[in-house]
Amino acid sequence: MTGSVTTAPRVSATPAGLLLAGFAAAVGVRVAVGGVGVSQSPSAGLVFAGLLLALSATARTRVPMSWRATTLGLAGVVLLCLPVVLTRGDRPLHDATGFVPWALVVTVVAVAEEVFLRGALYAAIDRVTGPTAAIVVTAAAFAALHVPLYGWQVVPLDLAVGVLLGELRRRSQTPLAPAITHVGADLAAWFLR
Repeated sequence: MTGSVTTAPRVSATPAGLLLAGFAAAVGVRVAVGGVGVSQSPSAGLVFAGLLLALSATARTRVPMSWRATTLGLAGVVLLCLPVVLTRGDRPLHDATGFVPWALVVTVVAVAEEVFLRGALYAAIDRVTGPTAAIVVTAAAFAALHVPLYGWQVVPLDLAVGVLLGELRRRSQTPLAPAITHVGADLAAWFLR
């Protein structure tokens, strides 16, 4: 009788590489469409969101809904916003003039980023190397996508936020939790700035 060793089937890193290449191209298109004012360009943001959602659909990304993910997402909003609330002093909140059109674009872009980063890309990397690498790579991609919009000074904060969003994805097993956190923190930032 001979012993046989079974090994897990090899998973290719190709899907993750293709998704990263598509992501880099989408960032490039966003910068090209937005030009010098890319961070203030709704059309550039919406084109970018459309490209990310197309990549996510190609990867057959799903966003399972659950109360646990919703609760984790809302807890993430509190975690990101509480330091700002506690350190802003008695400054008045920013008014709501222009909030609704801005909020619609920001919500679409934030959801698209999370469906792609913590959905499609996270899943592709997790299949090959596990959740830790998926969190690190998606956090780095999250930070990198903001450099053309806001400059290199955002990298440390965006890396930290990206790790938090990745951990929310790991704990909830769905991109829903980080999407709720991302959208909620972005919307709150309008008033807290």
